[in-house]
Amino acid sequence: MHPVIEEVTEQVIKRSRETRSVYLGRLDAAVEDGPHRAALACGNLAHAFAACPASEKKDLSEDKKGNIAIISAYNDMLSAHEPYKDAPALIKAAIKEAGGVAQFAGGVPAMCDGVTQGQPGMELSLFSRDVIAMATAVGLSHNMFDGVLYLGLCDKIVPGLLIGALSFGHLPAVFVPAGPMTSGITNKEKARARQKYAEGKIDQKELLESESKSYHSAGTCTFYGTANSNQMMVEIMGLHLPGSSFINPYTPLRDELTKAAAKQVLKYTALGDDFRPIGRVIDEKAILNAIIGLLATGGSTNHTMHLIAIARAAGIVINWDDFDKLSKVIPLLTRIYPNGPADVNHFQSAGGMGVLIAELVNNGLLHEDIVTINEQPGMKNYSQEPKLINGKLSWQPSPKESLDLEVLSTVEKPFAEGGGLHVMHGNLGRGISKISALKEEHCIVEAPAVVFDDQNDLMTAFNQGELEKDFIAVIRFQGPKSNGMPELHKLTPPLGLLQDKGFKVALITDGRMSGASGKVPSAIHMCPECADGGPLAKVKNGDIIHLNTITGNVNVLVDNKEFNARIPAVNHAKDHHHGMGRELFAGFRLNASSAETGATNVFLND
Repeated sequence: MHPVIEEVTEQVIKRSRETRSVYLGRLDAAVEDGPHRAALACGNLAHAFAACPASEKKDLSEDKKGNIAIISAYNDMLSAHEPYKDAPALIKAAIKEAGGVAQFAGGVPAMCDGVTQGQPGMELSLFSRDVIAMATAVGLSHNMFDGVLYLGLCDKIVPGLLIGALSFGHLPAVFVPAGPMTSGITNKEKARARQKYAEGKIDQKELLESESKSYHSAGTCTFYGTANSNQMMVEIMGLHLPGSSFINPYTPLRDELTKAAAKQVLKYTALGDDFRPIGRVIDEKAILNAIIGLLATGGSTNHTMHLIAIARAAGIVINWDDFDKLSKVIPLLTRIYPNGPADVNHFQSAGGMGVLIAELVNNGLLHEDIVTINEQPGMKNYSQEPKLINGKLSWQPSPKESLDLEVLSTVEKPFAEGGGLHVMHGNLGRGISKISALKEEHCIVEAPAVVFDDQNDLMTAFNQGELEKDFIAVIRFQGPKSNGMPELHKLTPPLGLLQDKGFKVALITDGRMSGASGKVPSAIHMCPECADGGPLAKVKNGDIIHLNTITGNVNVLVDNKEFNARIPAVNHAKDHHHGMGRELFAGFRLNASSAETGATNVFLND
């Protein structure tokens, strides 16, 4: 094991000792307390299985067969979650065949940042993660279940499901992916069309035609944003069946993997002799594996918040410094858009997760000795891929090496020596920068600040030709407490266009960018946020800012005495607290923690 990984692991274990101990104590108490369906009052139990067939009522009343809950993010508007419509029937049949019972315990909301990007609804996005966690808890609150299958894929959905699952850490859990859509037009073509539209060279009809050729069928979007980073992360923590993350939906193999996942969770309930509750499967090493996988693949910046919140749900304390230390030693092994032209289907064809995991394990860059939901514990057993042979599901060894070194490389010849994320620091606070998609000539920018309190104001300035110059856009009051921390991805095409024209441009904000962003240098998630009087609220138009994504420095070049004496600005943006349901989230905004502590309202293990 690499010494830096060992060091960070020891620090996390030591830092988490007290909170993890409290969490595991509560987990053990929950195991002791239940679930014991037979101990429920007759009225309680009758309500719980009133709609079940007579045979299942008998099974559930005797408390002898495992009852598996299904928690699903299905809806048929969103391409990623539409394939889940048939999953409950497949799961129930598979569970019955394996000697158990399954009940659909509850649905959770699933919103798409691709639909809401740049719209008022985007201001509900981050907080939807905590809503999903709470909805998961509501679905499981009936104390009827011995294990859980979680069906979800995208942005906030998987982190929310994980937080909810860890609040029921005494129950075994398996996550069931649905897979990416097949490849449409290339991501490069899609990006080119967006920039042409920003330039006025194509109209809205032509832009929509391009977008529809990219997002064209059921499944997750094929670029490597938060959704596909989620799938990588869940597999490398051992909560997916090996090699199941990126199998396309509506294929025989996908259906067989769903059935196999259903049967798998039954093996690990407290009714058997191989009890594997999720609260013990997800430990410090599993969380660090997720960070390592994120860095090795140049994954979504959103996970610098989500993983912190997920870890805390299991009593584990990680921070941005852990990301930063690991980023210096974890090489970048993939080129998937926006870090390169390939999509996740190309990554899968190159060998996918099996090759990636083997490369990390064999070079001492991943904790191999973790418990997983696979038959054999340990990550070495994830260096295999599922196959249908004569209609029967089996696992075969993954390729011994990448089948496309332009997409999936080696530790010996990585695309970059360090991982794709850096912690930014300086007199403007602390934040995150995604550097895996940056060209070398764009890594350092020194330019005057142009300050906005609303992303739409930047768009107006761009459309009026006011930004044809070197500048660093400062987008203030975009943190969790201000407006729910929406992604600012719609700013990427205009900023990217100005960059392509030869101007030096960058972005600094206490908000977020999409997990698929990265072309424009940035410092995001800046803390403290402006609503808490963070230093970004003191920046004025024309202040010279120096941003160096290589060293992680971000500073306003103003005399310290003068800068410290400035009074933080007041938010002059239009109302972001009403309409599109935003008024319902006032409590979330008020009580949100900082980005560096997970930007969460779910305070666990207090």
